[in-house]
Amino acid sequence: MVAESLSRGLFSRNPRYTKKLTSNCVVTMAELSVIWLRAAVALYSLGLIHAILSLMRRDRFFRPVLAAFSTGVTLHLVSIVEEAALIGNLPVQNLYESVSLCAFLIAAFYLFVYWRYRMESLSTFVFPLVFIMTLTATFGNPVSTWSSSAVRDMWLTVHIVSILAGYAALLLTALGAVLYLVQERELKRKRPYSSSYRLPPLGILDDLISKSMTAGFAAITLGIVTGSTWAFIELGTSWLADQRIAIAFATWGIYLAMVFLRVNAGWRGRKAAIMAITALGCCVVTWATHAGLLSIQPQ
Repeated sequence: MVAESLSRGLFSRNPRYTKKLTSNCVVTMAELSVIWLRAAVALYSLGLIHAILSLMRRDRFFRPVLAAFSTGVTLHLVSIVEEAALIGNLPVQNLYESVSLCAFLIAAFYLFVYWRYRMESLSTFVFPLVFIMTLTATFGNPVSTWSSSAVRDMWLTVHIVSILAGYAALLLTALGAVLYLVQERELKRKRPYSSSYRLPPLGILDDLISKSMTAGFAAITLGIVTGSTWAFIELGTSWLADQRIAIAFATWGIYLAMVFLRVNAGWRGRKAAIMAITALGCCVVTWATHAGLLSIQPQ
């Protein structure tokens, strides 16, 4: 009876489960489906760390991370199968189920591609993407409220600081990109201006772009994770309907694409500089919408 009461409290806010809480068997299936999905998220997070370390060229643990990622895919599949058995059909009835299935398919397809072609480089893009998508999928299942107001405030503070740090790093990246373009243009001139000799060499500017990009990606990803988790606990699932959230996730996706092209496509110099400036512009739009400077009309 106690277990059933706790389960009712956990899933009472989810309409899909209110009609199913008539037997302990069904309740257990629902709980296990959520547990497997969250365990998969935990394993996928190692892939995110791998991607960040790859930017710093310090990651030497691809195979253990791949093993953890493969285990996460297995648990993800178990979660989807149990969810399908619970509702009686393919779990694509809402946004969370669809995102979960899509993340699983991307992860499974990557494992097949790696098995067939040994394309390790794709992990820089796939691992963070699957982690964020699966994390979003877990938001379809309610959790308990904050244990204390201090924890709530600290979580929000970490989110704000991380986002601001990410924006600052991206601003530095874009500044380095502008200087790179200016210096490159001046070096191509037969008679460069005397002021061009005061600019840092192209190699130093490229290194600045790379390191600040890495720091910015790590900080913004942390901000996305902490902010999404805070909003989920605080507001339930209603915040996902806000178009500003979609803009924030789209900006992160552009940042991820920039990181992937930098690491795997060898984008250096002019291409990387233009991409950094584009990413900064997207961050400005995101900040403006959240600050209320740019109005987004709800649908």
